[in-house]
Amino acid sequence: MRLPSVSRMHFIECGANTGMEWGNVAVPTVQYTHGMLSCSEYTGVPLRVLLEMCGADFKRGRFVLAEGADGSGMTRTIAIEQVLNDEVLVAYGQNGEMLRPENGYPLRLVVPGVQGVSWVKYLRRIELGDLPWATKDEAIHYIDLMPDGRHRQYTSVQEVKSVITSPSGGQMVLEKGFHNITGLAWSGRGKVRRVDVAVDGGRNWRPARLQAPVLSKCLTRFQCNWAWHGEAALLMSRAVDETGHVQPTYAALRQRRGTRSIYHNNASQTWLVEPGGEVRNVQLS
Repeated sequence: MRLPSVSRMHFIECGANTGMEWGNVAVPTVQYTHGMLSCSEYTGVPLRVLLEMCGADFKRGRFVLAEGADGSGMTRTIAIEQVLNDEVLVAYGQNGEMLRPENGYPLRLVVPGVQGVSWVKYLRRIELGDLPWATKDEAIHYIDLMPDGRHRQYTSVQEVKSVITSPSGGQMVLEKGFHNITGLAWSGRGKVRRVDVAVDGGRNWRPARLQAPVLSKCLTRFQCNWAWHGEAALLMSRAVDETGHVQPTYAALRQRRGTRSIYHNNASQTWLVEPGGEVRNVQLS
């Protein structure tokens, strides 16, 4: 805490966020579909600074092992490239106060853009090595079973994603006329560049307004005007990040990665607005 500190805002998302949707399980609300997500300001010291003070050899050491003191013995491998860009923090503060016990007090790792399991809490040990460690949670969990039977491993980046939060499942559109569609977008690869919204299941897209500030690897709010005349509507959002990655449909995602996964689902969510105003979760093939 005596070292020069930095503070940045970043999202953290569980790798299994929206996992139920992989198996066509239509859970009712946006809290159930996308609720394993948050955004905070973190304060700490770049991990690179601490490693340099310890005399780390970055030519030989290509991976960092972060070990937590929690009951599960959480340990994760972090590629050295993520450390050398000074983004990875050893954090002791969150939202202007000390880390709370449930958030990893006294120290946790902050790895922007990477699935939350790599943000090791109760950090007690860091080791530098030349190969991934393949710890238990990296060898049997947080991997994707591909259609050809192979495992997709060490895919920790949370790809570009968005969701409409209002109107969304479990809510009611009470009156016909003007409504403001609102939602959140984010990407583990940088800033959100654009969000498009459709009210007809993705046949016609129109650009949404991004609400400032638009920060790297941080939640970005978006809004879009909508005049509802009482007809059935299928609300969707599609985000594009600054690297050009486009949020896929479920059809495109399943064609590439199959249906036997629960991790790293970034497909567009669809909400059906019934003529009576009820909003519920549906999945388009």
